[in-house]
Amino acid sequence: MAAVRALVAPRLVSALAPLSGRHHAPSQRAALHGSAPRPGARVALVLSGCGVYDGTEIHEASAVLVHLSRGGAEVQIFAPDVPQMHVIDHTKGQPSESESRNVLAESARIARGKITNLAQLNVANHDAAIFPGGFGAAKNLSTFAVDGKDCKVNKEVERVLKEFHGAKKPIGLCCIAPVLAAKVIKGVEVTVGHEQEEGGKWPYAGTAEAIKALGAKHCVKGVTEAHVDQKNKVVTTPAFMCETALHHIHDGIGAMVKKVLELAGK
Repeated sequence: MAAVRALVAPRLVSALAPLSGRHHAPSQRAALHGSAPRPGARVALVLSGCGVYDGTEIHEASAVLVHLSRGGAEVQIFAPDVPQMHVIDHTKGQPSESESRNVLAESARIARGKITNLAQLNVANHDAAIFPGGFGAAKNLSTFAVDGKDCKVNKEVERVLKEFHGAKKPIGLCCIAPVLAAKVIKGVEVTVGHEQEEGGKWPYAGTAEAIKALGAKHCVKGVTEAHVDQKNKVVTTPAFMCETALHHIHDGIGAMVKKVLELAGK
């Protein structure tokens, strides 16, 4: 024990020395730790319901939230207060004719109740906006699922996209959601992945042609990649447009979120 005390005692005295009234010049590391924390980006996350076939793809929304949390962002979640196009029984993949649901109320499930009507989103209060995918983007935020290139975009969604674009603030979109930017932002560059199905790996590859028909440029990217339109500050990634392992989709969404935060200067 005497030997142990002989080893520990000098270190203990050294560690307690700053508390005993002795003054030392702060080290470079201490000065760095004492600097003011850099404020994180304020990000508006726009949802379209809850469930891949009639709302927001839940894994995509969760991945976005995880990566934003890791990036130190402050997130506020929004959704339009409108009826869903229809309700899908996810056990059967078929419409449930007797049900009707509200996009805001369903999105609140993902937001754990902390959600705001999209009509109240003020671009001045946010540094960036992100739209996860899921068929809700094509059914509830727009009519793309029914009307293709002739689709209409929900008026509040259109307003938000135009206001962020006009303010030169970045917009992130994944999966099918890039069609919203393709419709609203003239000449934008986006990706929904590959342009050929490749034996079923890219089952929604035909979306690329619809994006071109909307006047946008489609850029081929892998599922773990994000495409950055520097001019328009729009960042997109394929996500579940590809049939692949979940961690690849998570990584691609991470790449998108990282680029959005970089463009926001955060």
